[in-house]
Amino acid sequence: MDIRRVPYDHPDALKLDAEVQNEYHVRYGDGGDATPMDPADFRPPNGVYLIAYDEAGVPVASGGWRVQDANGEGNRDGDAELKRMYVIDQMRGRGLARRMLAALEEDARAAGRVRMVLETGTKQPEAIALYSSSGYEPCEKFGYYRFHEESRCYAKALR
Repeated sequence: MDIRRVPYDHPDALKLDAEVQNEYHVRYGDGGDATPMDPADFRPPNGVYLIAYDEAGVPVASGGWRVQDANGEGNRDGDAELKRMYVIDQMRGRGLARRMLAALEEDARAAGRVRMVLETGTKQPEAIALYSSSGYEPCEKFGYYRFHEESRCYAKALR
C-alpha cells in the first residue's frame, strides 16, 4: 500500500468520503455524519488527511486527524480527533485500517498532540473492535454527537 498525504478536498478524498457517508446512512438512516468539517482542519500542522492506494493507484482507504483543544464540546487541550477512517468493502480484512490508524497516530504524535480521540457508533461494531484492540478506551463523550444514545467515544494517549 502506498499511503499519501492529500488535501481533504482532493477528488479521491471526496470519492471515499461519499462512500463512507453512504455507509453511515445505511447503518443509521440519517443521511451520514453531520459533524462540521472544513478542508483547512486537515492541513498540517493542524491535522492531516491520508489515502491508501493499491498497486494500481486506486484509492482504497482513508483517514485523517484534526486538532481539537479544550472547547465547549468536551475536548481537551492536546487532542487530535480521528475522522473519516474508511476502507472500501473489497479491501477489508487485510489490516489496512490498522495501518492507517498507526500512520495517523504517528503523525499526530509528531505534531505534538497528546491524545487521539474518536467518536463512532453502536452500529459500527467493526470500528469499535479495531479501536479497542488498538489500545483505545471509552472516554467522556465529546463532539457533535455527544448527546446521542448511539454515540461512543474513545481515547488513547499518544505519549
